[in-house]
Parts: sequence; C-alpha cells; structure tokens
Amino acid sequence: MSLPLKIDYPDTLPDAMQITPEEFEREAKWAMAVKLFEMKRLSSGMAAALAGTDRVSFLLQLHRYGVPMIDLTEEELLSDIENA
Repeated sequence: MSLPLKIDYPDTLPDAMQITPEEFEREAKWAMAVKLFEMKRLSSGMAAALAGTDRVSFLLQLHRYGVPMIDLTEEELLSDIENA
C-alpha cells in the first residue's frame, strides 16, 4: 500500500527549470529520497522504493546528488570489518 503526498509548487517552476511537470515531480521525488537516505532516515532500499526504482539503480545514481553510497566513519568501517 502506498499513500499520496501532495506538494504545491508554482506552475512556472518546471518551465524555469526547462523540464516538464512530470520530470520535475520525478526529480523532486528523487531529491527527497536521496536527502532522507543521506540523513540516515531511510535505508537505501526504502529510499529506492520512495524514488520508484530498485536499490542498485538508486545507489548508482547517488553521485548525481553528491551523496556517497557508503558514508561510514573509520570507526564504523573497522567495526563492520570485525563483524563480517
């Protein structure tokens, strides 16, 4: 089950960005998913579902937003290696 999210935006915004309203809405959805992933509020799988894509495709597109696929501190990385 999914719930709708309604966001009002000026009708001139897509034109100002030189894209269609559909492209703008898709980009906004992706931007929200990426930001929530970056903030560690969503897993990559949940963020991918929000963006309407699969997890691998989502992870491979993160560079477009300047967000690393893996953002671990040295301590977290060492802990992950020890627990692997």
